[in-house]
Amino acid sequence: MAGSVSCGLKSALLGATMLLVAGHGAGAQTLTLAVGAPITSIDPHFHNLSPNNAMAAHLFESLVDIDERARQIPGLAESWRAIDDTTWEFKLRPGVKFHNGSDFTADDVAFTISRAPNVPNSPSGFGIYTRAVAEVQVVDPTTVRIRTRSVYPLLPTDLAQVAILDRETHQNAATEDFNSGKVAFGTGPYRFVRYAPGDRVELERNDTHWGPREPWQRVNYRIIVNDAARTAALLAGDVDMIDQVPTTDVSRLRTDQRVAISEIVGLRIIYLHLDRSRTDATPFVTGPNGEALARNPLDDVRVRRALSMAIDRGAIVDRVMEGAAIPAGQFLPAGTYSHVPGLDAPRFDPDGARRLLAEAGFPNGLRVTLHGPSDRYVNDARIIQAVGQMWTRIGVRTAVEPIPWTTFVARAGRQEFSLFLVGWGSTTGEASSPLRSLVASFDREKGFGASNRGRYSNKEMDALLERALGTVDDAAREKLLQDATRVAMQDVGIIPLHIQKNVWATRRAYTHTARVDELTRAMDVAPAR
Repeated sequence: MAGSVSCGLKSALLGATMLLVAGHGAGAQTLTLAVGAPITSIDPHFHNLSPNNAMAAHLFESLVDIDERARQIPGLAESWRAIDDTTWEFKLRPGVKFHNGSDFTADDVAFTISRAPNVPNSPSGFGIYTRAVAEVQVVDPTTVRIRTRSVYPLLPTDLAQVAILDRETHQNAATEDFNSGKVAFGTGPYRFVRYAPGDRVELERNDTHWGPREPWQRVNYRIIVNDAARTAALLAGDVDMIDQVPTTDVSRLRTDQRVAISEIVGLRIIYLHLDRSRTDATPFVTGPNGEALARNPLDDVRVRRALSMAIDRGAIVDRVMEGAAIPAGQFLPAGTYSHVPGLDAPRFDPDGARRLLAEAGFPNGLRVTLHGPSDRYVNDARIIQAVGQMWTRIGVRTAVEPIPWTTFVARAGRQEFSLFLVGWGSTTGEASSPLRSLVASFDREKGFGASNRGRYSNKEMDALLERALGTVDDAAREKLLQDATRVAMQDVGIIPLHIQKNVWATRRAYTHTARVDELTRAMDVAPAR
């Protein structure tokens, strides 16, 4: 009898153990992430947005990779060097294959550099990262030499942003072919399974990938733009990790034993663009009684400075962002290359703002509409609401209009707005990235101003930037970038608000490596020991 009971107990324990192992195995094999911003395309060259770039990193790879601290590490190139003033040589990783079985060779690098700046209808393209290239020479299948138009020390940094595609597969491929999955083939650690716009992307592990084996057989990359719903999904166990943790939930989640928080001061600046594309009347800006204006008030630096001085950045950081940001007076946080010491956030001075408006000819103020996305950046709709209230207090009566991101970004790209909130996440950790993209004079041929939706232009700033991009010495280049930043900020090319902290939350069964570039990737998540 005792033996019978013992055997039954052993069988029960063995069955329970097998169930536990099977359950753990299923959990360990499938990772479900929930991100707070929509992905607009699977084509890695179509739209230069952090959510798109984060997704692309699963499927595609670049010659140079970027680690969690924005440092360069080998990617599809094992090494690179400058062999003369204008020629870089990249030694490619041998034996790498695309998901469809095609070999990765130097010919694919040449094709990619020609395709990246020429994707039809791209709202914010990648030409900025290839504009310095004059010629690509295929030496042999694993060696490529790239000649630049002039001395250009940033080529490896730029090419870290450009996903390599397969000439054979992608030569005539349209963006729609990537979104459907027809040609969504890269060399990355995961393979494409399905893309449901606005809902999710499903991936499976690439078991032939050249790098370390990923722990996840499948990845469900869900899009949950509603903050409360994203947190609820984590606490219910429906997802394993969320990004853009709502600031209202961070304190509570820190004390929840089911959850672990990972965070870092990031490289994303939240700022306001101002319409500089029109010298006459600009939309959504009128006189104080709604009367039409003959000129664009935003062309006057005194008006731009007044709007900036009227913003209490400390209050936004404390009350709206609840400490998940730092006030900003420039593109990058302290401690990064080309950060400008002493260029602090503008002092909150509403009286001074009123005086400047009066000097500019608007003693009775203005009426404006402030646009912004409602579902892209942390607390974006609340931020524009707070700014609108601050402007109204100095006599700039402000209507606030938050718009879903996919609609907003298309309209902003067409210069439909006059004052609007946007964010820019640098991946390189130096000011050349935002300077070239956000405030350099728009020039399609050079690839400058790709995200300069306000069409700001300053010849002095452009000249400093051009000199910096051709300066090899790091210290000398840093000074030029700092000088260019000073010019842009003093001229109020944009109105910087704050730099976000990047915050993720995972279930306790997982660990996550926080990234300064804020990309949410399955490759940074592992089972907890």
